[in-house]
Amino acid sequence: MTIFSFDRELRFGDCDPSGIAYFPSYLNILNGVVEDFWAAIGFPWPELIMVRKIGTPTVHLTCDFSWPSMFGDLLTFKLRIGRVGGSSLHLEHVVSGATGMRWRARQILAATSLVDHHAIPWPDDVRTALLAHLHVDEEAEATPS
Repeated sequence: MTIFSFDRELRFGDCDPSGIAYFPSYLNILNGVVEDFWAAIGFPWPELIMVRKIGTPTVHLTCDFSWPSMFGDLLTFKLRIGRVGGSSLHLEHVVSGATGMRWRARQILAATSLVDHHAIPWPDDVRTALLAHLHVDEEAEATPS
């Protein structure tokens, strides 16, 4: 199991006039984290998008916000792969600050052809890299079948 961790300070432009994180900015930051994740597993977006013509659009996203973040807070974005489907990828995100969890999200990406904009199966090399980092639920793994 691999948990990817990325730190990011909450910037002035990420906040509303009261200094609290603005949720659309959170989603923009999350998109940057996902881009960093792809680079970390060996498939930076410039290669996937421009060379291989593979898109990874978000097709489903749920978020639960539990505590506000403020301008200047250092946030840790943790990402793990929950499931690798034929053309889908389920990601789980937990965002924390110094005082604990701020929000969490579940996101589903789809592999798409940027030529015809249809879903495609993950190419073998991409699937292999994703499966190598798949989160395995230790409790389920410890339970005999």
